Amino acid sequence: MLTDDQVAGVRANFPILQEKTYLYSCSQGALSYAVVAGLDDYVASWRTSTAPWDVWMGAYESLRVSFARFINAEPDEIAIINSASGGINPIASALHFDARDGVVMSEYEFPTMGQIWLAQQPRGARVRFLDGVGNAVPVEAYARAIDERTRIVPLTQLSFLNGSRSDVPAITRIAHDNGALVFLDGYQDCGTRPLDVKALDVDFFVTGTLKYLLGPPGLGFLYVKRALIDSLVPTMSSWFAQRDIFAFDTRHLDLAPSARRFENGAPNIPSIYGAAPALDLLTRVGMENVAAQIERLARTFLDGAKALGIATKTPASSVGPLVVLRAADPAAALAQLTERGIVVSTRMDGVRFAFHVYNDMADVHAALNALEGMQGLMVSA
Repeated sequence: MLTDDQVAGVRANFPILQEKTYLYSCSQGALSYAVVAGLDDYVASWRTSTAPWDVWMGAYESLRVSFARFINAEPDEIAIINSASGGINPIASALHFDARDGVVMSEYEFPTMGQIWLAQQPRGARVRFLDGVGNAVPVEAYARAIDERTRIVPLTQLSFLNGSRSDVPAITRIAHDNGALVFLDGYQDCGTRPLDVKALDVDFFVTGTLKYLLGPPGLGFLYVKRALIDSLVPTMSSWFAQRDIFAFDTRHLDLAPSARRFENGAPNIPSIYGAAPALDLLTRVGMENVAAQIERLARTFLDGAKALGIATKTPASSVGPLVVLRAADPAAALAQLTERGIVVSTRMDGVRFAFHVYNDMADVHAALNALEGMQGLMVSA
């Protein structure tokens, strides 16, 4: 666990923390000096290089290697994409919905996940949403719904609506025992704790850089289990998905033998330059340290909200990073918190407080102090 002095050292990298109580990482991570320096490097590379694409392709491949290491994957299992949608869609297009036509997912998935699989219905997909019980979907609900006709189970690692975490190992075992695939969406979790996709045994994993990975928007990563790559031929393609991107062969489709076959066009080079130092910053802090700091803050905040009598949508046992409190008037609650310099977000009837390694106990107490005078805007427990 980090000492208070070490947390202060991390905080010094993020200028907004000198002005605001920043609890907004579930929407956008705070900007660090390291990311600014990376973007400056991009500008310099464009200005000074006689062949910038040669330089940029080196940065592109280097980031693939770094992220693969970050989640314990191999570089050829990683596609660099421009959004979570850009990672889910090629996989959806590559699957066939024949005898196995079932898609089983929680009602707490991010809308992108639901909408992409609903869009497969004209191709034969049957989409089933599982209802939540107490802001979580029990493992038993997956056990009842997944069967020999299930093709894939899209699964949020952490719900954007309530901060609940899925039991990924248990649900993955149920899916695999029935011959179904698992597509894990880690956008609301990746960057908050150690992650090992091999240990989780998921078939696909998608995330992006703009939240807890502390990078710019317009960039993400798709992991595809190596054993599946050759069998998946997406109907969405691009020149960057080809075996030799510089062959410029208009007449032939020659997909890369790696996960690059799922990429959807020239990469977002500026964001690659910004994401690389953010990933390096997290790695240097240590993901075990990141997770411990987030857990410490989230538990304290949950205890404080309980003491104030405010209803939470997040399980009391949560270790973060997202804690969602119920509001009677979310817009007014957001306005009051913003006026107090506390940066948060709302979704439906929830006010979302997102903790990261750069937050400290002063941030927790600032949020709780603000909430103490807002009981009329919040839902009582």
